[in-house]
Amino acid sequence: MTVDQLVDDERVVRRGPATIMAGLLASAIAYPFLLDAFHATVGGEGRTLAASTILFAALWLAAAFAMPLIGLLSAVRLASGPLPTTQHRKALRLAYIAVIAPTAYVFMGVLLYMLGSPVPDRLVWVVAWGAIGAWALRPPKPGTTFAAAVRMPAKLRVAHGISAAVLTIYVLFHLTNHLFGLIGPDAHAAVMKLGRQVYRAPVVEEILVAAMLFQIGSGLMLAWRWSGRAAEPFRVFQVASGFYLSVFILGHMDSVFVFARTYLGIDTGWAFATGAPTGILHDPWNIRLLPHYWLGVFFVLSHLVSGLRVVLAAHGVGQATAVRVWNAGLLVSAAIATAILAGMCGLRLGL
Repeated sequence: MTVDQLVDDERVVRRGPATIMAGLLASAIAYPFLLDAFHATVGGEGRTLAASTILFAALWLAAAFAMPLIGLLSAVRLASGPLPTTQHRKALRLAYIAVIAPTAYVFMGVLLYMLGSPVPDRLVWVVAWGAIGAWALRPPKPGTTFAAAVRMPAKLRVAHGISAAVLTIYVLFHLTNHLFGLIGPDAHAAVMKLGRQVYRAPVVEEILVAAMLFQIGSGLMLAWRWSGRAAEPFRVFQVASGFYLSVFILGHMDSVFVFARTYLGIDTGWAFATGAPTGILHDPWNIRLLPHYWLGVFFVLSHLVSGLRVVLAAHGVGQATAVRVWNAGLLVSAAIATAILAGMCGLRLGL
């Protein structure tokens, strides 16, 4: 084989991940503008929408939701085969980073608001993704090799699972509380008032906060180690959802403890969660909460189901059964996320 052939082969190897990374960066940069297009279509509260307008609005929103899906599918594609170069591993990690875009956009917006930044969110977003792109697309130095995959620390995985099991009780109550929003804000407030007697007790709240912070730290550490490795689709989904939840939980804690309680000095009830008085759908800032919340609910439940699949497989349950449980869990997670967001956007069951 000649030197020219080796160079040509290297170009082919690099062209694949470079193309994927360019697509990921373009979709991530476009994300806020897709939400802007949705808002421009639906307009403010009280506007009567024609059927064609609703269709166009749905298409813009679907395009926004497609952005993290592109990241997830790209990660599945890249992780399903060998990762022969540093650029392949960068592309895989960029795909995982792309999945967190909806929650990162909300987190960034809250931070910029508290800082009183005069710079538009969209400009900061574009610059941030430009910097990420510069890192991702920069070719490695000649002779650069990537480190061998690091083995997952067993104790950390076990501790992460135990902490998750403790938090599951709170998470399930919290999501059930939000489902009462389908009845109305008063029903949601009544259930929340009962729950707060427990989870806002000083010791309990401190334990929950500590457990959440541990989940963020341990989850990011585990996800990052997995993010540079080839993996089956189930594992890719678990890593991607873990990345999303780490950023989502951190941003949610910032919104509750820092932004609402400290910066604004307000209660974090139904009005705060739904962006009252304008609401989620008709406000140019609040619309970013829709993908952020939906994916947060979906990923927290489906991440738990993914962990259950691993436990079932480890205890001798057949692969086919474990896959059926996982598939059913994803459908239930999506249904619950949709129901919660429908209630937050104004749907009522009329009970």
